[in-house]
Amino acid sequence: MSIFLSFYAFIAIGIAEGGLGVLIPSIGETYNLTSANITLLFLSQVTGYIFAALASSILSSRIGLARMLLLASINLTIALIIYAFSPFWWLMVAAGSLLGLGIGLIDAGINSYIANRNQADLMGWLHGFYGIGALLGPAIATTLLAVNLPWRGVYLVFAAVVGLMVVGMLWAVMSDFKPLTKRIKKSDKTASANLGEALKTPTVLLAGLLLAVYVGTEASVGNWAYSVQNISRGTPTLIAGYSVSAYWLGLTLGRFISGRFVKLWGANRTLNYSLILLVLSLIAWWLLPNQLISLPLIGIALAPIFPLTIWLTPQRMPSGIVPAAIGFITSLASLGAAAIPSLAGFFASRFGLEVIPVLMIPLAGVMVVLHRWMVRNC
Repeated sequence: MSIFLSFYAFIAIGIAEGGLGVLIPSIGETYNLTSANITLLFLSQVTGYIFAALASSILSSRIGLARMLLLASINLTIALIIYAFSPFWWLMVAAGSLLGLGIGLIDAGINSYIANRNQADLMGWLHGFYGIGALLGPAIATTLLAVNLPWRGVYLVFAAVVGLMVVGMLWAVMSDFKPLTKRIKKSDKTASANLGEALKTPTVLLAGLLLAVYVGTEASVGNWAYSVQNISRGTPTLIAGYSVSAYWLGLTLGRFISGRFVKLWGANRTLNYSLILLVLSLIAWWLLPNQLISLPLIGIALAPIFPLTIWLTPQRMPSGIVPAAIGFITSLASLGAAAIPSLAGFFASRFGLEVIPVLMIPLAGVMVVLHRWMVRNC
């Protein structure tokens, strides 16, 4: 049951995050926004992600994983409801902090829980279910917009999906479901001390930076690809929307099968090949604007990077700091999901939407450098 709840939670946050890219033009039209204004919605999530990065392991150790996940899912549901009803742009922006906190805590808590089981396949499946949510998000949004449901109604649908997670976590807390409510003591130090030690460990900081760049790239493609295809390149609305779903489909399929490649090649070699494919696919998206195959290829290339980096984390550091390290790394990754799409939007407002595919290529280069450094030194 704990695995089912974990998988559903990742589907829910995938839907909540994945649907935004399709809704950006509608939101911008409602509030009369530019691409630069839209970036405030990403930036507002930063405070929530920062709090989650510093507090997830402490909260989990003090109130238990189930209670932390219940709190996080309530925050996320409230944020989506505010998105749906907000009469003012600034109120929607402010609600982004709640959304960032909710997603950051869910991401950190469940990744830590699955990583402690030390199963690469299970970690890949967990992130595969995030991919299912992420591809459903734009597909649902595109379909509902096509039948003339306002974008606010789409967010109510997303809130209902996350609301089921609230019900599941409430059940876990009230029934004292041990896999999620028991406290596991990993070391003799306090959670605060373990966090402090994790923050002094270079591997933790570099893994966090790698995943921040990774998630920022993933989110930038997911959030801006629709605008690039539809507004800049003139791709018809439905095709542009479903091409974003194809991107998330590639990510999802890649994660479900990544465990097979890990058994064949090992984790580090799998990451090497994924990063090579990522660079080539991003170049194709930039230089060949009239084809749509590059987006699903980008998704496939990105697929193993997050789960394998998290899976390798317990093997690269003392066991006592692993929960704090994973909590910090995943929340820092979520910070990248807010910061990098915001920067992409800023540059798009100045130089046009076609600059976004160009910006993704050096980010892939940064991931290559960080991955190779950790392979050689950790």
